[in-house]
Amino acid sequence: MSPLPPIQVRVVRPFQASPERVFDAWLDPQWIRRWMFGSAVRDEEVLRIANDARVGGTFSFLVRRNAQEIDHVGTYLVLDRPHRLVFTWAIGEETEELSRVSIDIAPKGAGCELTLVHEMDPKWTEYAGRTEAGWSTMLGALERALGTA
Repeated sequence: MSPLPPIQVRVVRPFQASPERVFDAWLDPQWIRRWMFGSAVRDEEVLRIANDARVGGTFSFLVRRNAQEIDHVGTYLVLDRPHRLVFTWAIGEETEELSRVSIDIAPKGAGCELTLVHEMDPKWTEYAGRTEAGWSTMLGALERALGTA
């Protein structure tokens, strides 16, 4: 990242599901297929969902979108079930382009509230709106998936 402070994209979403269910949906490959990628979110095909859900473990979420294969990769930095999840996020082997995603989940009424903060290098400022919209779409798909489980 550059010497300038990172830009932060923040999305807050309430869920009518327990913090444990919401947290687990971020780590279980079958759940990830249901809400983070594929037809629930956009016109794409899920090719592979692989993760090693432990601190220091890595993940690879490979999709085909518009005839292009895109591999979303990262490393888990914090796993504090069901409260906090932090991981790096990049496309393919672009490790110099790592960003950081923090998920905080707090009980709220009969459900919970999820706060997502995606920190990116300031050179990606023009993509902040698209990043926020993307996470909002995915969290909406998660809410729908949890409601039908």
